[in-house]
Amino acid sequence: MDLTGKVVLVTGAGSGIGKATAMMMAASGAKVAVLSRTQSEILKAQEEIEGGGGQAMALTADVSQDADMKRAVEQVIARWGRLDCVIANAGINGVWAPIDDLQPDEWDKTIAVNLRGTYLTIHHTVPHLKAAGGGSIVVVSSINGTRTFTTAGATAYSATKAAQLAMVQQLALELGKSGIRINAVCPGLIATNIPDSTIKRNQDVARIPVVWPEGDIPITGGLPGASEDVASAIVFLSSDLARHITGTPVWIDGGQSLLR
Repeated sequence: MDLTGKVVLVTGAGSGIGKATAMMMAASGAKVAVLSRTQSEILKAQEEIEGGGGQAMALTADVSQDADMKRAVEQVIARWGRLDCVIANAGINGVWAPIDDLQPDEWDKTIAVNLRGTYLTIHHTVPHLKAAGGGSIVVVSSINGTRTFTTAGATAYSATKAAQLAMVQQLALELGKSGIRINAVCPGLIATNIPDSTIKRNQDVARIPVVWPEGDIPITGGLPGASEDVASAIVFLSSDLARHITGTPVWIDGGQSLLR
């Protein structure tokens, strides 16, 4: 999966799946623009990539803000002159609560980051992918909203993840004539720090009680996957090895969504 000479933008690259993807992209020869709204963590990601011999630039932006994303993409072009691959990874779990408890501002924030953020990332990068003669976009969706609907109270989150997959399939046709492929990865339970920022409230009201005595991830006996498991698929989909794959969801969950 040689990405030598490719310029890649990874959003939400300060930790978890985004950071693992950026590290793997750089190790595959790409120049990687890493983006996060938290400057300290994105500078650390840049430092780690460069410490491993890779090329990186750190961008601080809020993916839900139009001006931020426009400026960030312009910075990538100003430095490297092109863009070949885009990884729309930034997202939040938001608030998980019963629908009559979930507040409008909580709903709006999840939609703004996960869905508007994906739109703005694609909106501002597609012109540069077209200028490069084509490229690849990978959207990080989830098993929630695409195969699994048992996460209590995760209505806003699941809605954004379902919508991301619909965007991917819609845009596969629109962008195909410009030589741009777009695919989705749909992770299950992955060991990242995103659960730490999830607000869970009154979930028992919305929960359907189901017990999996041997764990709900068949291939690992219930243990979560690693960020690198998802990153490997993203790098593959971004490479020329996946040149005939577009509009395709890839579930990376160890069989979790088939059971749940």
